[in-house]
Amino acid sequence: MQRKNDEKYLQILLRAIRVCAKYQPKLGHGNKQGYSLDDFQKIYGRDPFYNWMGLDDPLMYAAHKAAGGMTSVYRQIGIGCEGVFRSVLQDSLGLSDEDVSWSYKTRKVGGKSGTLYLDARIPFFALADANAKKRMEKWLSDAASFLDIDSKIHRSLQGVVFEVRQGYKSKDSKRQNADIANAATAYTKGYLPCVAVLSTQIDEDISLRYRSEKWLILTGITRRSSSIESVYSFMRHVVGYDLADFFERNKQQLKQEVHNVLVSLLSTK
Repeated sequence: MQRKNDEKYLQILLRAIRVCAKYQPKLGHGNKQGYSLDDFQKIYGRDPFYNWMGLDDPLMYAAHKAAGGMTSVYRQIGIGCEGVFRSVLQDSLGLSDEDVSWSYKTRKVGGKSGTLYLDARIPFFALADANAKKRMEKWLSDAASFLDIDSKIHRSLQGVVFEVRQGYKSKDSKRQNADIANAATAYTKGYLPCVAVLSTQIDEDISLRYRSEKWLILTGITRRSSSIESVYSFMRHVVGYDLADFFERNKQQLKQEVHNVLVSLLSTK
């Protein structure tokens, strides 16, 4: 049963990772498509200073491609993990595309409105399986106690919304402030905000700040741990799908795909 969707989940990840192999550096010129090696040598070769310094060397192009490509690899793995996470929630809990989606309207300075999205949602009203609903409600109660959420607010919560990350080390204050605003809005809409980090790579200062703002943080701990601490324990014991085992079963193919992308990014072609 656990293996029947392996190929679907694996393809979601592989499609995201393969995007990186096509990465081309933008060289600070804002070209959305990026520049090829020929383009790079023309641009840098025509610049007298860069030509004098030898910065039109193909190895410099490879360095640009590798630097930007590394960021692209992390980003695309994150995008793939978001897709897998949503699909697992749908398949394991019987949720629709609409059920797992969550967004809200914002009003900016000057009266302009916008829409902000979180990566996934579990609304309790949509859980048809009584046992799954009971597990989720017990988990939510444990999470509320862990975060020291007021009992009145706890009773108003009817589900959970997720930000899904492969890791979180960014010190970008704008991004953090946006996440904190998302949490405040989630509570007003009756949802517990949760950051699901699939690795153990999260900055301690960020973790402390988010928890103080009543985000629940699940990280990629694989040893025996609580479902309000480990994303893999949560998926196994609450959602009912062993996500860690999926990654373990498919790690050789995932490693090979990332290796292929890195070889491509480190070349001058």
